[in-house]
Amino acid sequence: MIQTDIAIVGAGPVALFAVFEAGLLKMRCHLVDYLPQPGGQLSEIYPKKPIYDIPGFPIINAEELVVNLMKQAEPFKPTFTLGQRIESLEKKGERDFILTTNLGTVIHSKVVVIAGGLGCFEPRKPEVKGLERFENGKGINYMILDPEKYRGQKMIIAGGGDSALDWTIFLSSICSELTLVHRSESFRGAPDSVSKVMNLAKEGKIKLLLNTNLLSVNGSDKLESVSLKNAKTNEEQTITTDHLIPLFGLSPKLGPIEHWGLQIDKNAIEVNTDDYSTNVKGVYAIGDINTYTNKLKLILCGFHEAALMSHSAFKYINPGIKYTMKYTTVNGVNEF
Repeated sequence: MIQTDIAIVGAGPVALFAVFEAGLLKMRCHLVDYLPQPGGQLSEIYPKKPIYDIPGFPIINAEELVVNLMKQAEPFKPTFTLGQRIESLEKKGERDFILTTNLGTVIHSKVVVIAGGLGCFEPRKPEVKGLERFENGKGINYMILDPEKYRGQKMIIAGGGDSALDWTIFLSSICSELTLVHRSESFRGAPDSVSKVMNLAKEGKIKLLLNTNLLSVNGSDKLESVSLKNAKTNEEQTITTDHLIPLFGLSPKLGPIEHWGLQIDKNAIEVNTDDYSTNVKGVYAIGDINTYTNKLKLILCGFHEAALMSHSAFKYINPGIKYTMKYTTVNGVNEF
């Protein structure tokens, strides 16, 4: 049995920063994640993806950010249960939670923080026949783990969100030929990224096809070409390619969290923005898994949520004890 001050469900970037914030307040954290390593989506789905909106880092790849967050949390000696999923959550007393994993690991904590990102997730696939023929290393992937794999290769990226834009920018100097296909004329991603992609197209460094849908995938033993159709003109064309990466987002599923008595709205946990607490006293939700008015699913917003949550958790664990916040520039970071 594991004893801790705070049990954190998830081990993504927001969860790791919560360890640091809680540690400053002398609270120990134990993290549980179904993935085999810390980092959440950053480690599992796009470790080499460039991230542009972390304060102080004009560009940092996802893997490097996870490494830095682990170093930042290290003085506070977090412990981990990885490769397991929390199946049940029971509240036994005012400050006594029991969490049990699918493999029977039992964790006692005074506070529970749900930082499970999107929960259990899988990529959204386009409605194109025959995709399965070219999955599993035959040309079609739904995430990019190692961009060096595509050096000198022909690639088609399909999508109009941040991931599609960011990878197009990053891979434009790696692929021998890169085409971005988007079904609309407007993008869902950051305006700055859209501007960069438009400039790459004007400079001839990528091919940009708007108002265009995937029609079919073709090949024998591996992917050889992709057929496309313009939604406005109905004109069809076929582009030879080595790889197709559809980036249409993830389909989130809460899994067991759905049955923990929390208020849920569209696969996200409703929270009070005063401290990101849920309707169950002593349970908080931070990061992409929570929802509130004007929610922005950005890592930097999750960091803010982790800081406010930690101060509220301290008061909950230590009723009646007055705490005066002091800046790290004054106190430094003291190890346990």
